[in-house]
Amino acid sequence: MARIPDMTSDCANCAALCCIALAFDAGDEFAIDKPAGLPCPNLAPDMGCSIYSRLEDEGFSGCVTYECRGAGQRVTQEIFEGRTWRRHPDITGPMLDAFSTMRKVHDGIELLLTAERLDLPDSYEEERLALLELYAPEEPWTEDRLAAFTASDAQSRFAAFLPRLRDFV
Repeated sequence: MARIPDMTSDCANCAALCCIALAFDAGDEFAIDKPAGLPCPNLAPDMGCSIYSRLEDEGFSGCVTYECRGAGQRVTQEIFEGRTWRRHPDITGPMLDAFSTMRKVHDGIELLLTAERLDLPDSYEEERLALLELYAPEEPWTEDRLAAFTASDAQSRFAAFLPRLRDFV
């Protein structure tokens, strides 16, 4: 049976993964260019945002609207047991890789849960449930399980499944 995680961002239990993992370009949503893998210059030492109360005024509306769907805290707490890249620099690369994959996992879960509301034929519903098991397994995620997920055909099966739902939307 699938174990559906909390899909709400909880920044207090995350290691500010969006503030280091994501790249952004100066424009309407971001006041500066920032490459992926480098911490945002607004990231405070305590992993909070030094301009949080003025993000929009400072030109960072993209930060206000960003939603990781709970992937950040899940990587930090479930996979890395509360460790952070700032205190343990050696886990930075693996943590960012895990965050990238977990974002895809959580996006997939959200779409598969949304598809539950569709009037699908039995064969489609069976496939949706099988995919949900792959995206939300009962056992907790680990680095190895995420790597195995990436190497599996789960994402290609998911990508092939979604367009087939078009007739039921």
